[in-house]
Amino acid sequence: MAPLVWFKSGGPADWLFEPRDADDLADFLRDLDHAIPVMALGLGSNLIVRDGGFPGVVVRLGKAFATVEAIDATMLRCGGGASGILVSSTARDAGVAGLEFLRSIPGTVGGFVRMNGGAYGSEVKDILVEAEVVLRTGERRMLALTDLDYSYRHSGLPEGAVVIGATFRGRPGEPQAIQAEMDRISASREASQPLRSKTGGSTFKNPDGHKAWQLVDAAGCRGLTVGGAQVSEKHTNFLINTGTGTSADIEALGEEVRRRVKAKSGIDLQWEIQRVGVAK
Repeated sequence: MAPLVWFKSGGPADWLFEPRDADDLADFLRDLDHAIPVMALGLGSNLIVRDGGFPGVVVRLGKAFATVEAIDATMLRCGGGASGILVSSTARDAGVAGLEFLRSIPGTVGGFVRMNGGAYGSEVKDILVEAEVVLRTGERRMLALTDLDYSYRHSGLPEGAVVIGATFRGRPGEPQAIQAEMDRISASREASQPLRSKTGGSTFKNPDGHKAWQLVDAAGCRGLTVGGAQVSEKHTNFLINTGTGTSADIEALGEEVRRRVKAKSGIDLQWEIQRVGVAK
């Protein structure tokens, strides 16, 4: 799995399945032994796959699901494999504002919907109309915003469900103004985040009333290392694989950061990065 995730670490999955289309995915899941775990994979940006690998099927949505189309003056229909860059750029060209923040999230629509992805003051729950999923049974279903029970970086998406599409609603806007906002977001990310490193994005959720990076910094963790894993010097809520790091190194570093923050501030940081699989 290492080549498929941003950290470039982790062991193998038992199976990797790239469905031809939604019907192919539905047929596959319906016929698959229901005791076998299933995990959907987007760009692999907010994910640690442990070194022993994933004991089940990884479903990777390919080009057939990387589609975005404007359906009226304020709404876009997006495939579950479409990137945030593709969604925000298509919205700009269609004159739909309010989706610019998706450009800053390194993932796909399926991951955004599952995790209530957000940045720069906006979240998926602010723009989602409905999502289409294939359940573990192979049933296709449309879920409205209220069905997903959203909270901060969490949804009530059923276990094993794969998001194959979503409809987002923005507001009318001028393409030039939308582009200017996307440029502002891109410049802010470039200045503050280690974008060219092997990283997994934001590591910990922001506790109520606090910024995770400030808590990590105050606990003296900037630059802290475990094996080949390091807390970013540039943004302390990012962990980095310096080149030789294993998933065990990265996870152990995250747990050491959590321990130090708890000792310093009394706050229990919660992982935002998803950790899956088995230890080696």
